[in-house]
Amino acid sequence: MFIETDVTPNPATLKFLPGRTVLEHGSADFDSAAAAAISPLASALFDLPDVERVFLGTDFVSVTKSDAIAWPALKPQVLGAIMEHFLANRPVMASDAALVAEDVDPADREIADQIKELLDVRVRPAVAGDGGDIVFRGFRDGVVTLHMQGACSGCPSSTATLKMGIENLLRHYVPEVKSVEQVAA
Repeated sequence: MFIETDVTPNPATLKFLPGRTVLEHGSADFDSAAAAAISPLASALFDLPDVERVFLGTDFVSVTKSDAIAWPALKPQVLGAIMEHFLANRPVMASDAALVAEDVDPADREIADQIKELLDVRVRPAVAGDGGDIVFRGFRDGVVTLHMQGACSGCPSSTATLKMGIENLLRHYVPEVKSVEQVAA
């Protein structure tokens, strides 16, 4: 098994591409070992020293490390844990993660669907290319709320991406959008 690695805009995060499907649908973001209990793969990665966040995408795993360890020391351990997990044919998720409800005014459902389609087609592929994901959380009174995950969470350029990129894109295509805000999980 060959696992490719890729840098992300966040220097504390590396993207690992195992050459196979990681999650069939959606993504999963874990910021602690306790949160990762529903994922045998994420749990194995949190067992490594100084792993602070694990993000699972459809075809990649992003791992964020602490400043206490350098990538040359941690990267081989992460590669080993991912390889061991997939070679043993273990499940990535032990059960379905709980879905967070969207906050959308029923009168704005059509606008929210248009926003979600733009995010899926124009934003998510680019964000996934950097080892992260962006999740729609709601639309009320012209304000779109999004949650940044994976390498995008805590990335130095995430605020610029959110405000200058995503907000400008959505305001261009959806005149009802006034602003975009980031929310915690």
